[in-house]
Order: sequence, then C-alpha cells, then structure tokens
Amino acid sequence: MSDRLKFELAKELGVADIVAREGDFGSVSSRDCGNLVRLAIQRAENGLVQG
Repeated sequence: MSDRLKFELAKELGVADIVAREGDFGSVSSRDCGNLVRLAIQRAENGLVQG
C-alpha cells in the first residue's frame, strides 16, 4: 500500500494529525491501524466489484 493511500485513509479515520506530527504510523493505536487496514480492504473489494 502506498504512503499516499495510507495517509488518505488516515485522514478519513481522523488520525492523520498523529501521522503528520510523528512522521510515521508508530504512534497510531493498534485499533486505529486495524481500522485503517479494514478500510483499505473494503476499498480494494469495492474496486474489484466496480471494475
């Protein structure tokens, strides 16, 4: 997954400020990281269905 996509998903989940401040995803909670992965999977599945 590209850094651009990860940051876009982080914005959607409301944790982009943490990523921007810390410079990486190390300070993002496990729950939020799990939600980020779940959102990425949903987007991928939707892309496959629509494409």
